Formats: sequence, structure tokens, C-alpha cells
Amino acid sequence: MAVASRPNGAHASGKSIVAVYFDNIIKEIERLPGRRVFGRVTSVVGLLVEVGGVEGGLSVGDHCRLIGRDGRRVTAEVIGFRGGQALVMPFGSLEGIGAGCEAEVGSVEPAIYPTSGWLGRVINGFGEAVDGRGPIPTGAIAYPMRNRPPPAHARQRVGGKIDLGVRAINTFLTCCRGQRMGIFSASGVGKSTLLSMMARHTDAEVSVIGLIGERGREAREFIEDDLGEEGLARSVVVVATSDEPPLMRRQAAYVTLAVAEYFRDQGRDVLCLMDSVTRFAMAQREISLSVGEPPASKGYTPSVFAELPSLLERAGPGERDHGSITGLFTVLVEGDDHNEPVSDAVRGILDGHIVLDRAIAERGRYPPINVLRSVSRTMPACNSAEENTLVDRARRLLAAYEDMAELIRLGAYRQGTDPNVDEAIRYYPQLEGFLAQEKSDKTDLADGYRRLAEVLGQGADAPPETPGPPAEKGNES
Repeated sequence: MAVASRPNGAHASGKSIVAVYFDNIIKEIERLPGRRVFGRVTSVVGLLVEVGGVEGGLSVGDHCRLIGRDGRRVTAEVIGFRGGQALVMPFGSLEGIGAGCEAEVGSVEPAIYPTSGWLGRVINGFGEAVDGRGPIPTGAIAYPMRNRPPPAHARQRVGGKIDLGVRAINTFLTCCRGQRMGIFSASGVGKSTLLSMMARHTDAEVSVIGLIGERGREAREFIEDDLGEEGLARSVVVVATSDEPPLMRRQAAYVTLAVAEYFRDQGRDVLCLMDSVTRFAMAQREISLSVGEPPASKGYTPSVFAELPSLLERAGPGERDHGSITGLFTVLVEGDDHNEPVSDAVRGILDGHIVLDRAIAERGRYPPINVLRSVSRTMPACNSAEENTLVDRARRLLAAYEDMAELIRLGAYRQGTDPNVDEAIRYYPQLEGFLAQEKSDKTDLADGYRRLAEVLGQGADAPPETPGPPAEKGNES
């Protein structure tokens, strides 16, 4: 990845690269166990390795190193036990690993040491730099990769509105600081572009972006073209491409939340973007099927649905009066089925969902957000009465048009038949224009409501608004 070089080997943290190397080495030495324990590889089947002779020395989640016959070391994680053997899965290739090879047991909990010097950097699932700009600095506090969410009774409530820079979301699906939203879409509809718009235009202090199972070709394009230099400067990007082992893809999701937790604990409002939760679930499915866990729903194992809330609940408000993680997680729906198992499970965990519609994208309106099928559970409580009235009226107009859309396009609807539909037809082009937005265009919260009011104020000869049924305002479970 092309980056500007720093004079005299200077690093983003102000230290020289040599000093950063020494700091990293010291941290690793301090984490080394006092003794070394070895086991033996007894079986290798696919990506699953059985290790014997380590009874009592390992637990689920521990890391160990498999030592090949050529001296090559492969880091692996314990994912289960069977018949007195530890079942481990590697983070890399198993070439050179066979029965009888040594397995060095590690007794240190996997953790990262984030600092503010990570801003503007691209890292992998181990917290190592992959952007070609040298090592990243290490902080003083270890953050476990698989951290527990804050206790429910100790958490603060969601804060005020967060500006995401996207008109359709800011007005129709207003998001608050500490809220968690899902972006549901089939492949190729514009999830990554929408994420990049929010990362570039948000008023959050820090963005942490997890590209989980991303295409290797598109990772660099997303960082350099979509996110841009300005967006990257206040972001940390975690990348695990689709060709990496399932453990690496799953761990990248854990690291994304761990980095976000560090900045939250610094009192900052963090925007955590993850693309996608579905690939995290697929990685967990591969892991659990390898140890013999039975599939429960469409091939997904019970552990998948246990891991999803453990991951997603880590986002949200912190335990203190300041600092939050606003999470936006994309969900790749299979075959445009928004009720498939992962989508259904995630929708029940998060605080709202944004639906991207392929039919809208095919009409050329981007971002293709279907505001009628989307909901933010913090609305309308976070809005003023005037803002809610404005949004409710716009929703009724859009709903009235969509109900008669087929007849209107076929020319079968006669003007004057229904005053509500006549009014919807008059305003529909302006509302569609309001919802459309270029990738480089930014609209803040106040400007979004002002522009929507201007749109609905057009057409002085329009008939008076007919009162309709109020929009549902209760929280969905």
C-alpha cells in the first residue's frame, strides 16, 4: 500500500521505528511464561489438529505453536477437547505439520496493546501492521481479544444523536451515540460504499473499521478510494481477507471490537463499522463443524448463535459518563432472504436495521436505502416534535406511493381518485431526489431536516394534508 515516507525513520507516535521495535519486544518478553510445556501432534484431519500429552495445560481459547519438521512454527488455537486430546485449529497453512510434531503450549491470554498511534494504520487479526509502514506502537494496557461486554446494570444509556453524514439515515433513521444498527443487504448492492460514506463524513472522533472476509482485491480499493486519506487519518482498519483461515477471520472481528473498546475507555465516541457479521458467522460455522458440532439451522451450529450476541453486545455505551461505541454491522442476506437464520438472529440483537434494496439500486438511486422497511429503535424519542411530524409525513407519502406504484407505472391510476395518492405522486420525485446522495456529498443533521422541510414545502397548490394513521413508534422486539 503506497504511503508517504517519514523523515529519519520517524513513526506516527513520535518514536523511531527502532524504538518501537524494542518496545514491542519488551512487551512480548514480559508476557512469556515462566516454563515451556510441549505436547505432540497425534492426528491431522483437514484443518483440525489433535494434540496429546497436554492434559491440564490447555483450555479453550488458548494459543499454542505447532512446530513443523522444517522448523516452521504455526500458531493455532484450542477450540475443543475429545478423548483426552486437545483439538486445535491453525491461523495459517499446515504444510510441514504431521503426526509426531511438537506443539508448544502458550499460557498467555491472547491480547493486544492498542494506543492512539494506531490511528491511520491497517492491521490484521493479531494486531500487526499490514500496511507496509513499519511496526505499530504498543500501549501499556492489554485488551483481551475476546472481552466480555460491560454489565447491563452498569452501562450508561445511549447518548445524543450522532451525525453519520448520510441524509437518509440522519433524518429517517436517526442514530444515537452508543446505538447498534444492522445494514442488511444482498451482495453487490452498496454496503461497502455506504460504510465508507459514514466513516468519511461522521462527526465521531474515531472510526474502527473491520473488513471481515473481504475480497483481497477490494481491501486496498476501499481504504484508498472509498475511505480516502481524510477518513483513514482518524480510523483504524482491521483486515482479514476471504482466503485466510476461519480462525483469522473470526479473530479479526474480535480485534475490531477490542480496538474500539480501547478508544471508548479513553472517553472518545467511537464509530465501529464491520463488514460483515455474516462472514464472522460463516467462520464460526466452519470452526464448530470441524470439531463435530451438529448443524442446527441451514448448516449454522448452535455456537454461532451464542457467539453473535457476545460479539455485538460489546458495542454500545460504556460504564462511565463518557465514551461510547456506536456500531454499524453489515449483514449479507442469502438470496435476498431477510429472514434467513443469521439475519433473523442479528436483527433481534441490534437496536435497529437499515435495509438496502436491490430494486432501488437497479433504478439508479444510491444509497439504495428502503426507509419504509428500515427502523431505528431510538426514534422518535431522540427527535423533537417538529422533526417527528416532518418524518412521519414523508413516510406516509412514500408509503402511499409504494402502495399504488404498480398502477401508477402502468398508467392505470386516475388522478383525483385518492387525494393522498395524488399528493404522494406530486412529492415522490423530490423525496427520491432527497434520498439520493453522491459518495463525496456530506449532509449534517440540521441540514438534512432543513432540506426535507423544503422538499415537503414545495407545491403550494397541493391539497391540504389528509390526516392518516400515525406511524408506529413503539420499540420492536
